[in-house]
Amino acid sequence: MGKITFYEEKKFQGRCYNCSSDCADLHTYFSQCNSIRVESGVWVIYEKPNYKGHQYVLYPGEYTDNQQWMAFSDSVRSCRSVKNVRHGWKLRLYERPEFGGQMVEWTEDCPSVFDSFKFREVYSCVVTHGAWVFYELPNYRGHQYFLERGEYRQHDDWGAASPGVGSFRRITEY
Repeated sequence: MGKITFYEEKKFQGRCYNCSSDCADLHTYFSQCNSIRVESGVWVIYEKPNYKGHQYVLYPGEYTDNQQWMAFSDSVRSCRSVKNVRHGWKLRLYERPEFGGQMVEWTEDCPSVFDSFKFREVYSCVVTHGAWVFYELPNYRGHQYFLERGEYRQHDDWGAASPGVGSFRRITEY
């Protein structure tokens, strides 16, 4: 497990909370989050309790304000440590729900799904190894979606409102 510290104010000011394990509901520890220090591990933070809402993957480092992790608000309500980041990476992407349509298998980062595979939407996916981040837009921009080992029969299984996936990358440990 890693260690992450949440601060209510920018530049590590105000009330803080140290965390070293998954937490489904952080609201009792702080009311807002405007800076974060990740001392170790890779973390996914969520805008809402129970690992819901916008997701952000954070690596070790200092995030002096919430714009540095591309936040849409100062709300951080749950977090979890990413596991299995050292065991290789492989996933299968499908252009239709329930693993239908064209399928591609991939083991590397992909800055543009359309340029690489000639489709703009990913409706289902199987992660066989490692952990991944899907991005709504090419070049690792836009909303982020964390995927770990498992089957995702449709895009809302990984928390997306639409099947648009512009890019994706492996989660690696630093």
